[in-house]
Amino acid sequence: METIDWCGEPPPRLLLEGVAQFNRGEFFEQHETLEDLWRAEARDVRRLYQGILQVGVAMYHIGRLNHHGAMHMLTRGPDYLRPFAPACQTVNVSDLLAQAARIRAEVERLGPDGLDGFDWSLTPIVRFVDPPPRAPTPGRTTRVQDPSSR
Repeated sequence: METIDWCGEPPPRLLLEGVAQFNRGEFFEQHETLEDLWRAEARDVRRLYQGILQVGVAMYHIGRLNHHGAMHMLTRGPDYLRPFAPACQTVNVSDLLAQAARIRAEVERLGPDGLDGFDWSLTPIVRFVDPPPRAPTPGRTTRVQDPSSR
């Protein structure tokens, strides 16, 4: 899978929106947003979006005490993400993989009957290697001030 061209692209607006939802702990909502993005994307970069989505879905399953669902997503999500490490579209993929591995180890340790003891301080945060561009606000224009007018 060739990722160089895709990974150098800026993150799409829906990726930024889905990551913001993910980072707010809105795991159901991030699923909906990132699913729209990966379904619309024909290139293999769609697997990046699926991987992020599935790590978020794992957190949703943990919250619902669904051990099997969490383990399944914590296996599949990282499998989708690995080809995009260390970073793609400014997403720090290596960091997200490390966080997912820690969560998976904790879920394994707790077992099917222990998820109510999950350490929520392990909740992952999707980070960027560079500050991501802000998603434009619909109907709003941005003015660039001429530096010579200061």
